[in-house]
Amino acid sequence: MDKLLRESGITYDKVNYYTEPLSRKKLTELLRKMNMKPRDLLRKGEAPYKELGLAEDKFSDSELIGFMIEHPDLIQRPIVERGDRAVLGRPTENVKELL
Repeated sequence: MDKLLRESGITYDKVNYYTEPLSRKKLTELLRKMNMKPRDLLRKGEAPYKELGLAEDKFSDSELIGFMIEHPDLIQRPIVERGDRAVLGRPTENVKELL
């Protein structure tokens, strides 16, 4: 994806949300820009998903966002944001829609 952005002449900031954790406000904004519910952004194969019982449909969107902030492994990545839109960076065709 880095190569695609460079070749397209797009300058970008790369954020590692392990070292720069997302705020609740930012994660909520990204979800809005992606037109996604928090559950859609969860990585179901991660240990915290299983340990927290997130497969059960008993958690509110707010609770799921809280879990993602506490456990960034739960967030699908990469997320590419441009203007008022954002997409998951996999597959790369998603990113091409933003260019």
